[in-house]
Amino acid sequence: MKNFIKNIKKWSIRFILFFFISSILSVLILKWVPVYITPLMIIRVIEQKADGKDAKLSKEWKSLDKISPHLQLAVVCSEDQNFIKHNGFDFDAIQKAIKHNEKSDKKRGASTISQQTAKNVFLWAGRSWIRKGFEVYFTFLIELMWDKERIMEVYLNIVELGDGVYGAEAASQEFFNISANKIDKRQAATLAVVLPSPLRYNAKKPGKYLQKRIDWTLRQMRLWGGKLDYSDTTTNKQKK
Repeated sequence: MKNFIKNIKKWSIRFILFFFISSILSVLILKWVPVYITPLMIIRVIEQKADGKDAKLSKEWKSLDKISPHLQLAVVCSEDQNFIKHNGFDFDAIQKAIKHNEKSDKKRGASTISQQTAKNVFLWAGRSWIRKGFEVYFTFLIELMWDKERIMEVYLNIVELGDGVYGAEAASQEFFNISANKIDKRQAATLAVVLPSPLRYNAKKPGKYLQKRIDWTLRQMRLWGGKLDYSDTTTNKQKK
C-alpha cells in the first residue's frame, strides 16, 4: 500500500510538471506561430455532424496589419473597454457583473478579450469551476508572454462569428464579401456586437436589438477618437 501511494505521488508530480512545462512552451510558441485550429472549432464540427449537417469550418489567418483598425477598436468598445490597461482581468467589470446578476435574471459576463482568447485557444467549452481555473491560468500566461497586439491578433483570427465562421477574414468574406482590411466602421461594429452570441445573431441581417448595439458601439468608437492606441496603457478611456 505504501508503495502504491508513493507511486501515485510520483506520477502526480510528474504530471503536474509536464502540464506546467508543456503549457508554458505552448504559450511561448504561439507568441509567433499562427493558431489554425482550436478546441471550440473541433467541437462545433462534431456538433454539426451529430445534427446531420455538413461540416463547416471557415477561417483564414491574417496578420493584425491586414485586419481593419475599425474592427480592432469596435471589439474593444463593445467587449472590453479596459483591454489596453488591464492585465487580463477587469475587476471593476467583475464587481459590476456580480451586482447586476444578483438583481437580474439576465446574466452578464465580465470576461476580457484576454480571457476569451485564452479560453478559445487552449480550453474546451463549458462553465465549470475547473475550466474557469484553467482560464485564469492561461490568461495570466498570455498576458505575461504576449503583448496586447498579439492577443488582439489571435483573438480576431479565432473568435467565433457565425455558424462555422471563425475570425475576421472569414466573417468579412461571409457577411460582406470583402476582406477584413476593407470593412468600414459600421461593418466592424456589426461583427463586434454579434460576439456574445454568434450562433444566435446574424451579422448579415441584424435585427432591432443589434442595430441599437451597433449604434451604441459606433458612438463609443467616436469617443475613442476612431483609433485604438496600443501604447496607451495609463489613460482610462472608458466611456460607458
